[in-house]
Amino acid sequence: MRITSKAPCRVDLAGGTLDIWPLYLFHSNAVTVNFAVDRYTSCVIATRDDREIHLHSGDLKQSESFASLDELRSKKRYKLPLIAQILRFFTPETGLDVHTHSEAPAGAGISGSSSLFISSTVAFNKLTGAGYSLEKLREIAQNLEAQVIDVPTGCQDYFPAMYGGVNAIEMGPAGLKRLEIKISHEELIRRVVLVYTGVPRNSGINNWEVMKAHIDGNKEVHKNFDKIAAIANGMRTALVASDWKEAGRLLREEWAHRRKNAPGITTPLIDRLIEVTRKAGSTGAKVCGAGGGGCVTFLVEPDAKQKVAALIEKEGGQVLDVQVAPKGVSVKVEKD
Repeated sequence: MRITSKAPCRVDLAGGTLDIWPLYLFHSNAVTVNFAVDRYTSCVIATRDDREIHLHSGDLKQSESFASLDELRSKKRYKLPLIAQILRFFTPETGLDVHTHSEAPAGAGISGSSSLFISSTVAFNKLTGAGYSLEKLREIAQNLEAQVIDVPTGCQDYFPAMYGGVNAIEMGPAGLKRLEIKISHEELIRRVVLVYTGVPRNSGINNWEVMKAHIDGNKEVHKNFDKIAAIANGMRTALVASDWKEAGRLLREEWAHRRKNAPGITTPLIDRLIEVTRKAGSTGAKVCGAGGGGCVTFLVEPDAKQKVAALIEKEGGQVLDVQVAPKGVSVKVEKD
């Protein structure tokens, strides 16, 4: 049997970090706004006639092998901890060759790891016949990722991988609810420039530092997140109304408040790119994910997109050509 699955990554526009439990419980009408992009992660599983397990990551160019699942489970450290943790959870009964790949650049902040957790858990759910619903797999993926990175994870990153499109994720005491924002994908992407600035110097740390400050009662951080929650609701409204001027203003405002939460969220290159593109047609910009490097999203005037992109490349940023991914995770099963 051969199982192939793939899922898109995402770009977040507003409300990030609020999606880490329990932060969203402390802010009224907490919501995050994001959209799926056609940078995909994939997982290919092929069953074997023996008990051996062979893991390979195409993007990391790493491999490791085990004589059996028991040997894998006995290890405390792995070269490929993400897929190893998924194997530990699903406990397949056959030997396997597992190949994973991510089209997200290293540390890009566009949820490559969360997308890979979705594509991989969906594949293993199919392989083992575990029968989990897609929503339950989101919960499993989020918990497994927290085990791998040793800090709490946010919920927003999994929904674009699951459903694609443009999303609002509402969060509150009753749990999580994903709602599609029905806008023209073409009109959105005409106004988006996605830029890779390099590997974060502290990937996965910024959000945890901000969360600790929030839980410790830092009033300034709490106030900033009140504003970020309000901005996210405004962004949702602006997108529904195709009010791109307001969306750009809100993106600028979101970044102004977000960068106050953690000094390491920006870099000299990010600051320079935002500054030099302002007069060239950029209406707003913010980092994706936790920041400290990775990707930056720019909203631009449609007729200025090429000019802004050229200026960014000249300054040392790498422009990533993306479209909105209209669909989420898919899986295919082939039998000999």
